[in-house]
Amino acid sequence: MEAVTRRGVMVDWFRPVGAAPDTEGRSRVASVRRTTDGKTAGAAVALGGDAMLTCAHVVNDALGRALFETRPPGLDPLFVEVQGARKTERYPARVAHWIAPRTREGTAVRDGDGEWLGDLAVLRIDAPPVGMPAADRRTAMVPGQQVRAWHGSGHSATFADLRVAALDGSVGYLDGKATGMAVGPGYSGGPLWCEEDGAVVGLLAAHFMPPCDPGGAPLPHSPQHMVRRSWAIPWQQVEAELRPLGILVEDGAEAADPDDPAFGMLVTAIGNALPSPYSLGDTARQLALACGVAQGSPVSPPPIEEFAAFLLRDRRALAAFTEILRPRDPMATNRVLVAGRLSETPLLLSPREHRRLHQLLRNVDRSVLDRFPEAVREATKRVAALTDGATLDVLLDDLEKLPGDGHSDDGETRVPALLRVVEYVAALCPAPRQAELRLWSDGVAGRLGIPGAAVRERRSDAQDWARVLRGSVRRKRVLVQVARAGRGRHRLRIWCDEGTGPRQVSVDSAASYSAPEAARELLRVMESLTPSDRDVGRPLVEVLVDRADLNLPIDEWAAQVPGEVVPGMLGVEFPLVVHCPELLRRHERFLPDWRERWSQLDSGETLVVSDASQDPHQIYYELMGRLDTVRVSVDVPPGPRDAIVQICLAVGIPVVVWDRGRDTPSHVTKHMADVATRELPDGVRVYRANARGTRAPDFPGRPVLAWADADRTVPRLHLSEPQESA
Repeated sequence: MEAVTRRGVMVDWFRPVGAAPDTEGRSRVASVRRTTDGKTAGAAVALGGDAMLTCAHVVNDALGRALFETRPPGLDPLFVEVQGARKTERYPARVAHWIAPRTREGTAVRDGDGEWLGDLAVLRIDAPPVGMPAADRRTAMVPGQQVRAWHGSGHSATFADLRVAALDGSVGYLDGKATGMAVGPGYSGGPLWCEEDGAVVGLLAAHFMPPCDPGGAPLPHSPQHMVRRSWAIPWQQVEAELRPLGILVEDGAEAADPDDPAFGMLVTAIGNALPSPYSLGDTARQLALACGVAQGSPVSPPPIEEFAAFLLRDRRALAAFTEILRPRDPMATNRVLVAGRLSETPLLLSPREHRRLHQLLRNVDRSVLDRFPEAVREATKRVAALTDGATLDVLLDDLEKLPGDGHSDDGETRVPALLRVVEYVAALCPAPRQAELRLWSDGVAGRLGIPGAAVRERRSDAQDWARVLRGSVRRKRVLVQVARAGRGRHRLRIWCDEGTGPRQVSVDSAASYSAPEAARELLRVMESLTPSDRDVGRPLVEVLVDRADLNLPIDEWAAQVPGEVVPGMLGVEFPLVVHCPELLRRHERFLPDWRERWSQLDSGETLVVSDASQDPHQIYYELMGRLDTVRVSVDVPPGPRDAIVQICLAVGIPVVVWDRGRDTPSHVTKHMADVATRELPDGVRVYRANARGTRAPDFPGRPVLAWADADRTVPRLHLSEPQESA
């Protein structure tokens, strides 16, 4: 590795571990295995640390799902085989980041489509650091490169030599040699290695197989047939997809700026803590080992300036250093931690702590992990933490970057959000797992210098929450995302939540439905819910819409099945509410307010808006001064009404009631004023039933209830092999 300098700071003692020099000609792939039969689903390439990259469709194949399934696999495990120096090891893995296959228009990929975008999955491998291969250098794909691919089995003899024939934006076309191995099933997800550049230049995605007759049999060869043509995801496209997720780290990162206040404080703190060359060198070698990098010398120590620069370059190095230093010199450790807080680079956990947490969570019962987003919401009420639809790894990564919970005594180190969440998860676990998580939490808190009393206080909060949770019964709900698909037609994505989080039950998100067809589909799902003696009322129907469709009359959709005795109107049979996650996500700064307001649902205030001449922005100012408001009733004509409703939802008002009709003053808002806030979903259902029956003249309104429950998860919404044969 060449030395990198920046304003006089040399960076060459802590060196990345490169690929072994004898790997030329050997397979550079890991093997993703099917969970059903153990056969090869495809290949993967090392990203560094415990991360591997493959194609999303390879993961789908490994898990027995449809090749172009867009839903994240969640906690479903799979297995990856990694070639070591002497033998091949099989390790469990999980999906950390998921970028589903999509067309250029952003819709779902269908069988028969030739090309697509996305189709990437980052896997976290449960392997010791010494068991993972080092990441190869990566560079951009350009036409004319000679590249090599390997089958996912990893056998050296399966290499196929190809040439980059052309680039078309996000797709690279490859032509194989007429002799040697041809690309086929099992090659997807593997790296394309360019020997001349000494780098991986992309991921193999799909192969154009020879044409077949209508029965599927290959046609006789013709010189006009396409021969050995494949396509790949160029590395520059991989970077474009992954970099926004914070996954890829630049090779040769620059050293710290000597004028950076964190850098100067660290140089001083290191010099005071490690005054002799022996202590400096010994600690530097321990640090290199902990961070999985090579040491520059077995004898000479690094300059103190480079030691400090490394702590601000490797995101887990500072935590690893304090892990080494705390037993020797607690005061010096505290000074290092204070200096580190001046920089945005260091993460909370050391490599060992990070690895251990993931190992512990893999042993936690699935029923507890399903409640992880719920624990995050409860434990991080004072900070904004997005939980909707994120994988477990994404949640953990985000939590590491959040500050403490903000209610420590003066001078005390705050309890980090991640430790608080771990306490809440531990409170849901049986004794053995609970003890392991708490020991981990105590260890991290000890390294950070957090008083044990502060951790015990958060632990007590978590136990109180778990007791309340165990004593409560959660209402079943069906969530349905409704999107327009042309005149009078709609697309649906449906989830069921029977108390442990949403699970998707719809299969074809591209199908469109008329209003009666959609009602019939939803009623079919409702009938599939397993009844229980503990059920509390009818299942809640939560309709997920964008802000333009908040007034879509889904509650008035009726099945209208010929010959049926009852009409099957959704809003009459079930408490039906609307929810607009889009508005909350676009205004994330109000998430803590939303959670705090929801926590006051039974005691908070109601605001009635009835002045049609009032500027809607005045409602925003009023709500900013009324943080105890949990419910707003809007009783103005449609024009200002819709703007006011959207403002209320954007700033985190969890419950908003209005009348879809045009009459003001509204009978709906007057009638619902007497209904307790928590009872509104059932109250609105009864109102809708009365509005359709013999008492219709007494119930002239068309009520809409927006309901954003901060204690329950909403799936992440999105718009709408590589086929080993494209």
